[in-house]
Amino acid sequence: MTTNSSTRRRLAAGSALVVAALLGTAACGGGNDNGGDGDGKAAGFNAATKGIANKSAKKGGTLKFAGSQDFDSLDPARMYYGFAWDFSRFYTRQLVSYATEPGVKSTSLVPDLATGMAEISDDGKTYKYTLRDGVTFEDGSPITSKDIKYGIERTWATDVIAGGPGYLKQVLDPKGEYKGPYKDKSKDKLGLKAIETPDDKTIIFKLPKPNGDFEQILALPTSTPVPQAKDTGAKFGLKPFSSGPYKFESYTPGKGGTLVRNTNWKKSSDPIRPALPDKITVTISSNADDIDKRLIKGDYDLDLNATGMTQSGRTEALQKHKANVDNGLTNFIRYAVFPETVAPMNNIDCRKAVIYAADKKSLQTARGGPLAGGEIAENMLPKSIKGTDNYDPYGVLKDPGANVAKAKEHLKACGKPNGFKTTISVRNNKPQEVATAESLQASLEKVGIKAEIDQIDGAQSSSINGSPKVVKSKGYGIIISGWGPDFPTGQGFSQPLVDGRFIVPSGNYNNSETNDPKINKLFDDAIAETDPDKAGEIYKEINHMVSDRAVYLPFVYEKTITWRSSRLTNVYTADSYSGRYDYVSLGVVK
Repeated sequence: MTTNSSTRRRLAAGSALVVAALLGTAACGGGNDNGGDGDGKAAGFNAATKGIANKSAKKGGTLKFAGSQDFDSLDPARMYYGFAWDFSRFYTRQLVSYATEPGVKSTSLVPDLATGMAEISDDGKTYKYTLRDGVTFEDGSPITSKDIKYGIERTWATDVIAGGPGYLKQVLDPKGEYKGPYKDKSKDKLGLKAIETPDDKTIIFKLPKPNGDFEQILALPTSTPVPQAKDTGAKFGLKPFSSGPYKFESYTPGKGGTLVRNTNWKKSSDPIRPALPDKITVTISSNADDIDKRLIKGDYDLDLNATGMTQSGRTEALQKHKANVDNGLTNFIRYAVFPETVAPMNNIDCRKAVIYAADKKSLQTARGGPLAGGEIAENMLPKSIKGTDNYDPYGVLKDPGANVAKAKEHLKACGKPNGFKTTISVRNNKPQEVATAESLQASLEKVGIKAEIDQIDGAQSSSINGSPKVVKSKGYGIIISGWGPDFPTGQGFSQPLVDGRFIVPSGNYNNSETNDPKINKLFDDAIAETDPDKAGEIYKEINHMVSDRAVYLPFVYEKTITWRSSRLTNVYTADSYSGRYDYVSLGVVK
């Protein structure tokens, strides 16, 4: 079902103008008070983008999250939403993790379960770690090297726990010889040859070939230790077994959950997590407008999803509570993607017709304008990634409006001179995505392309948009989505999206189903390159090839307007988590 797109676009345009005006006004609702030592005052406009807002070491209280989108999973082996990774640091640990520092400093890797960074062999193929003393699970049992190996092995079992990133499989088992622990015929279920555990405190990784980003990959949740005795397979995400400072007291999919302190966690064993709140609650509601109202009212502290406030929410926040607002950059690109397996999008000229027909300025406005939505994007590589440039084969920067003449030219070339029918898939709990779908629908209609909008359950996206079989059966020729880097390199951003070896039956993020041997080989070349600048040149070539292939229509390089409760302490945006707040550092005023 579609809504009145012209009305929605007028509202979006009006909101964008209001936001632009309000961002230039003086702060309200607390002025520029920096709220020192967790005194419960609003810290000031953009305070968390400039440093640490409301710095404090005070413990206690309840940290209250709310979100319109549920976790894709709480299982560290299958989660892939950025906010889920950020949140997972409350209850998961890895050998190495990101520094709890503001901004770009957060991208530095530091030891977590390990006593130090890896001992790396001269050929770059062997990584050795020693575990810290005193690291335990929530029941007090020690975390061993075998628990880490088993947790990593679980990511191979995509027939049972699909959804997470596939980097470890690609790096450690590129031939796909290992079948995962559930099919492992070895007695201890630790048959992955690329990882050795000579004793409980030592773990050694043997890479078939060097990968300059390997420690970045080990910092992902997929490296979380899991004891075999506590592994419940596909049900593990309903109540994960904690290795961090908090454990789950309860969780109900679609509704939320509560974390309480893990009394067996020792601060002396964890240099990263301050563990300030006594309790953490998560409330899930599909009504994003209501969430914003309750954030402003004080019922919740921050938005779990961190995708920005709704039109009405950000207008009220900027008018009355500007000191509680951050307008930060993210590393996300918001876009439409065209599955090549769905006719007529299997024809490059049909795809180009959609790109030219789209009014990019209208799409930007639908997302909230240049300040609340972001800068118009000309290609599919964030500006923070080495290899980025201003490659613009469709002339977006020169003319961000619709190019009707070029669209009709490519419709004729693809054998559809009068247009065609297709379906746009969009998550129903993302108002900005729905607005962009409606904007795109209106633009396409002007050249004869009739696009029906199917609003899917956002919580089920990985099994709908993430299933190539479902996408094809439903005829989704256009999918509205967004992506941020898994880690800050071209491998961390682009590979899951366009490397054909990352296409999986469920939890698939290569929605275009691009599988070009030349692109796949270029990823291998870039990953093997130890010089970041030289690797960046290869990622640039990949990005140009992807642009020329016309499988993506990027909308914006994203900015957001985010609510920050006056109760929050230690608030800062972290580049390691795409400009979100670093959740694990947060505290609250009781």
